[in-house]
Formats: sequence, C-alpha cells, structure tokens
Amino acid sequence: MYKQIIRPLLFQFDPEKVHHAVVKLLKFGLRIPGSRWLISKATTIDNPALYRELFGLHFKNPVGIAAGFDKNASVYNELGSLGFSHVEIGTVTPKGQPGNPKPRLFRLAKDKGLINRMGFNNLGLEEAVKKLRNRNTNLIIGGNIGKNTATPNRKAVNDYVTNFIGLFPVVDYFVVNVSCPNISDLHELQDQDALMKILNAIQQINLAKPKPKPILLKVSPDLNEKQLDEVIAIVKETRIQGVVATNTSISRHTLHQDSKKAKTIGNGGLSGLPIRERSTEVIRYLATKSSKSFPIIGVGGIFTPEDAIEKIKAGADLVQVYTGFIYEGPMIAKKINRALLQNKL
Repeated sequence: MYKQIIRPLLFQFDPEKVHHAVVKLLKFGLRIPGSRWLISKATTIDNPALYRELFGLHFKNPVGIAAGFDKNASVYNELGSLGFSHVEIGTVTPKGQPGNPKPRLFRLAKDKGLINRMGFNNLGLEEAVKKLRNRNTNLIIGGNIGKNTATPNRKAVNDYVTNFIGLFPVVDYFVVNVSCPNISDLHELQDQDALMKILNAIQQINLAKPKPKPILLKVSPDLNEKQLDEVIAIVKETRIQGVVATNTSISRHTLHQDSKKAKTIGNGGLSGLPIRERSTEVIRYLATKSSKSFPIIGVGGIFTPEDAIEKIKAGADLVQVYTGFIYEGPMIAKKINRALLQNKL
C-alpha cells in the first residue's frame, strides 16, 4: 500500500515539506489512544536472537534511524514504535541555525536517491536537550554533533565540546560529524590533526565521567584507502568506540537515469541506492584492515533486507536507514529483522 498509493502521492510534493508533514502526522497519529500499541505490534519483531550488545549498550535489534531524519529530537519516540532499536538525532549544533537556502532537498526517484544540502539546519542544543528529557527509555538515542556554520574551523573544537557536555545526560552514545559535505570547509576537519584535536578534547571530558559514553566517528564514503587507514589509527589512538560508515557523497558517478537532473540540482550530499556499494566497500575495508577491532554502524543505500545483510556480512554490527525508509516505508525495520532471523544473522 505504501509504495503503490502513499509514496506516489507524497512524491508529488516538495521533499522537505513532505518530511515535515510526515513528522507531524506521526506525532498526531500516535497520540490516538491505542494507536501506538497497534502500530508497534504491526511493525516490530521482538526476538532475543536479534539482540545486540555493543559498547555497553543493549540494542533490541540491529536496525536504527540515521541522523538527519529527526534533527530536533522531536519524533524519536514515534520512530521507536516502528520497530527501530535506536534513533540518531541531529546533527545538533550549539546554536540553532536555519541551514542553507531552499530548495535544498531533492529526489532522484529513478535512481532511488536523494541529494541534500540542508546545512545542519536545527533548533540548537538547548531545544534538543529539552525534548530528550521526555524520551522513551526503551529506545537507544544517539547524538550526532557538529559545529555551527559561522564557527571557524580553528574554533570548531569548542562547538563539539559544548554539544558533548550539553547532550551527555540525555543521549546514550555520540557521533562526531565532520564528514557532511553541506557545510563550507567542514571536510577540512577530517584532516588527521584537526580530527585528533576534536576527539581528544571530547574524550578527555568523557573519560573523566563516572560512566563514560561511547563516541563514534562518522566517515565519508569519498575517503581513499590512505584516509581510511588514518581513520583506523585515529580510532585506536583516541580510544573512541567505533565508526559510522558512511555519510552522504559528493560523487555522482553512480547515477544513471537521474544524472542530468543531478547536474541541474548542483551541490549536495548524495544518499540512497547510488551509494550502497561504496558504503559497503568502506565498511569492508575498515573491518578487514582493523581486524574488526571496533564496532561499525553501516549506513548508505539500505532499501531491502538483502542490502542490510550485505552490510552486516561486510562487517557492520548495526545498520541505519534514512533514504531507504523514505522510499520503502514504515515496514522496513520489520522486513530487515525478519530476514536477519531467517538467515540467522
């Protein structure tokens, strides 16, 4: 029903407006008495064989929502009712900011992709903290953190530290985002020295806590092997807990039917099916070269159970969806988890 009726209708309208409408619909619909229980029963598989324990956290299954969908921590509880074990909120910046000029979100329907140049639009740290105080404790929440666009890179570490301190009481793990292609010069923070400065500053605060929280690094699919080797070394040296692979891509070479449309759209991060293979390659490389010495959350082009299985066999411990969720609909977590059970993964 979703792909035959609902999706074609939604795809007639501006993608960003549709996103906001869907968020409002989720929040409104699940306020109806009994609706949350009914939807959860329809979309959730609860089986001990799906349980995962990573960096001291207990995930009820391996499937979560990637950062970007719930930027302002406004709909995570509702997403938890759709069978997901975890939701990564953000990217959160210390101060609220409007992001890049609209339009900034575009569908590549023929190639099953999206291009976005949102620019870390969010309501800011204080608003996220306020909303997370009412969280569902059965759902694991990750905090994806970044810097404000106006903050120069030489002062970026201050933004990451501010976010870390502010979100620490209300999230379960952190993801440091220096790989989004939609913030001017953010890619410079992927330089080994700059990244070490940020991660070491956060870890110093983290390790001084009675109960430190897991810190992961989100990496770009556009990194070469030398840069991926540096990622492995950085994880080891800073003692962070893992990697999220991957973010969106600036490459367009995997587009086929929508390549001309993409040229018209211009700059932005490509997500969805066109980056599936590259994302899997990055996961496989990191897992193999590191001898699987740290957990990996696999993101990028997961539409079907087979896509998720591919990521897990490549070395991912958990998987996250975003573009695939938009294209495939609210049953995606259940379909993936059912396949994982059938394949004994």
